[in-house]
Amino acid sequence: MPVPIISDDPLYRLLREGKIDEFNQRVAAGEQVDLTNCDFRHLNLQGLQAKGLDFSNSYFRQADLRGIDFTECVSLEGASIHAAKISGVYFPKQLRADEVLLSLEHGTRMRYSN
Repeated sequence: MPVPIISDDPLYRLLREGKIDEFNQRVAAGEQVDLTNCDFRHLNLQGLQAKGLDFSNSYFRQADLRGIDFTECVSLEGASIHAAKISGVYFPKQLRADEVLLSLEHGTRMRYSN
């Protein structure tokens, strides 16, 4: 199993610093970022524009994800959201509700259904 990393990517660093608006602007302007296998523990990511982003195998333990729309992200497969705040989150249709609940309550890695 991949271990969550704290990347040196400058855009990822913006998220860690809470600069969500700047991150969104730079991604919208065409900058590329690799968020796979990243560590988002305890971060407040409210306002994040997830369209086109790949969060595969990322770790969101106790992160504040409230209101994020993940429906157009590349992937959340393998991600874990243990104890995260998920009120108002819109998950991809490939993620069944029981996968989300298991991850939220027990930290399991979410699997997409076909």
